[in-house]
Amino acid sequence: MTLGKPGHLAGKSLCLATAVPCLLDYMFTEEKFGQAEKTELDAHFENLLARADSTKNWTERILRQTEVLLQPNPSARVEEFLYEKLDRKVPSRVTNGELLAQYMAEAASELGPSTPYGKTLMKVSEAEKRLGAAERDFIHTASLSFLTPLRNFLEGDWKTISKERRLLQNRRLDLDACKARLKKAKAAEAKATTVPDFQETRPRNYILSASASALWNDEVDKAEQELRVAQTEFDRQAEVTRLLLEGISSTHVNHLRCLHEFVKSQTTYYAQCYRHMLDLQKQLGSSQGTIFPGTFVGTTEPASPPLSSTSPTTTAATMPVVPTGAGLIPPEEAALCLEEVAPPASGTRKARVLYDYEAADSSELALLADELITVYSLPGMDPDWLIGERGNKKGKVPVTYLELLS
Repeated sequence: MTLGKPGHLAGKSLCLATAVPCLLDYMFTEEKFGQAEKTELDAHFENLLARADSTKNWTERILRQTEVLLQPNPSARVEEFLYEKLDRKVPSRVTNGELLAQYMAEAASELGPSTPYGKTLMKVSEAEKRLGAAERDFIHTASLSFLTPLRNFLEGDWKTISKERRLLQNRRLDLDACKARLKKAKAAEAKATTVPDFQETRPRNYILSASASALWNDEVDKAEQELRVAQTEFDRQAEVTRLLLEGISSTHVNHLRCLHEFVKSQTTYYAQCYRHMLDLQKQLGSSQGTIFPGTFVGTTEPASPPLSSTSPTTTAATMPVVPTGAGLIPPEEAALCLEEVAPPASGTRKARVLYDYEAADSSELALLADELITVYSLPGMDPDWLIGERGNKKGKVPVTYLELLS
């Protein structure tokens, strides 16, 4: 029996050589559809990935809600966003407080600035103007110290992390494909070595089997080389990505510092608002005492509570400001005169004490938080003070420490 024409054997070898790349392409397709073996990352790396994703998600939420806090108008936020994307300066915008101040000033000018209503409008207008300016400063400071670092992280560091993670994913897919390719090449090599191509025991079949074994051996060597290259690239990319993910700790430290700056600016803003409104309350109290003598001076709403602090010194510094001006009663005659003062037939009210108060002299009444006292005003008395009675004790008490009850 003849072995056949030489071209016949060459054709068989060519078919085997062509079939190997097709099989490798099929194995890569299996990896893409999730059917091949997947290279797992270590637990520490997975934790770094989860922490990075959580940091990104919460940073986005905090950023968006802070933007809403600083600028409630969605149209204005969209306008500011477009200006930032166009790299143009955002035009100055009038705050709501400043706009209200403008309307009140115009109303006072038209209705009569010399009338009681017009004078009050002008005073409130000035206060609202100062509140608007304080709000503008707070928005500017909060944007620079808090919003800008958050945006820089999302638009800078996070984009870099995302890019390196995508590269790592591609390197992992390549590594998994190389592993699958080597595994199947070794299996095919073992099969070609032990089993002939055909059941017939003709010398030609042994020659074909030896040729296929040699081809698969070459493919195994090639697959092992590709696997080593893929493993090296994967390890290098994993190390780069790991370093970036570990940098999230530095991001947290930076955001913590920015958060402290935000709280500081917000504290300053609310302290300014409280001071401006307290000044306005004093001005309106003086005007009210002049226009409506004998009536109560002060608000029926509780005064703003002091800012919380663990330091006694700080707490004392943030308590309501005690008026320094005395009433019509001289200090040296206060004790005697107060004993002789009788409460008016009408106009007494109950008041709840908001904070402890230590009397500065014998003309004042010491107060304890949450106690109830009887208060009333005297004609011509300083509007920031009232006469308080508790049992048989009587003395002046500051209005800002009281909540007047109806």
